[in-house]
Amino acid sequence: MTDLFDPLTLRGVTFANRIGVSPMCMYCCADDGKPTDWHLAHLLQRAIGGAGMVMVEATGITADGRITPGDVGLWEDGQIPAHARLVQALAHAGTVPAIQIGHAGRKGSRLPAWFDGPADPGWQIVSASDLPMGKFDAPRAMSEEEVAAIPGLFAACARRAVQAGYRLIEVHGAHGYLLHQFFSPISNRRNDRWGGDFEGRTRLTVESVRAVRAAIPEDMPLALRISHTDWIEGGWTTADSVELAKRVKALGVDLVDCSSGGIDPDAQKIPIGPGYQVPGSVAVRGGAGIATAAVGLITEPEQAQAIVAEGKADMVLLARAVLRDPYWPARAAAALGRVDAIKGPPQYDRAWGQIGKFGIRLETGLPLPPLPAPPGR
Repeated sequence: MTDLFDPLTLRGVTFANRIGVSPMCMYCCADDGKPTDWHLAHLLQRAIGGAGMVMVEATGITADGRITPGDVGLWEDGQIPAHARLVQALAHAGTVPAIQIGHAGRKGSRLPAWFDGPADPGWQIVSASDLPMGKFDAPRAMSEEEVAAIPGLFAACARRAVQAGYRLIEVHGAHGYLLHQFFSPISNRRNDRWGGDFEGRTRLTVESVRAVRAAIPEDMPLALRISHTDWIEGGWTTADSVELAKRVKALGVDLVDCSSGGIDPDAQKIPIGPGYQVPGSVAVRGGAGIATAAVGLITEPEQAQAIVAEGKADMVLLARAVLRDPYWPARAAAALGRVDAIKGPPQYDRAWGQIGKFGIRLETGLPLPPLPAPPGR
């Protein structure tokens, strides 16, 4: 039986355990696309906490491919040193540094999520078709030539990520961003080679994956994040995701990161609950014979352990759970009786080791045992 704390090897990279920090957009603090001390402090805490992989947030392949002006990017070589600094810190903490690269399409040029409205100054948004989403402005439909250039931009961004030292690259094709805008029939009404049937709508994703795979070393694993369903009648389905996964596996994708939704938040009907997206991982893993990552309201150690042990996914990727507690992996190891499985800095190991030695309960905030009384008292 596979354990949450068993190592996982994809190509030439071995992850110490099956817990990953999901790419979480911070919409904040990047210096013209370059990660700053904010990103270093934010992600390094999660690496020290024991996750086998820490993935940097959605990183723009172009300046106008960002969601907000505060997002990180890798569209030019001058951004590589700042990423390399971040990579070195994460790797030194013992995790696999990974990065998600993508283009926001019609969901770009916005203020951070806690504000409302377009960025100022912003940029023109583009998409497969000129269909707006919710309160967003209507995008401009991309020309065939513009679409054909996207795979090369993904590949150039991936090459810079390799130079920065990242060990896994994930192509973002989920949550209503550009690649998803092309493969979902909800947002793609084109009648050229980039639209129409399944073959045409998935062409941009397939060609982008093909280009990235050719741009990175053979021993580097490649992941693709997809929304396995739109949760909308007439939209993208889990069956479509299985077929897409089969095709990208043949092109050299090693892991499919199975999320869902995002193409139209007003129309989607999502049955939200603990592990609500895990069935998508089960379907893709079994139907395409490819490794998967499960996401979505995975909060408890026993829940994560069951997902891996029962073969529902090869990894679990956590977001809000590790925002609330950067040391979730270490706490999970303690709760599951696997304190020995998390190897952090020795100073931290000593603190976590108190759990197994003294039977300390996690919910008490890890108090140390009382000090012995001084001699003669």
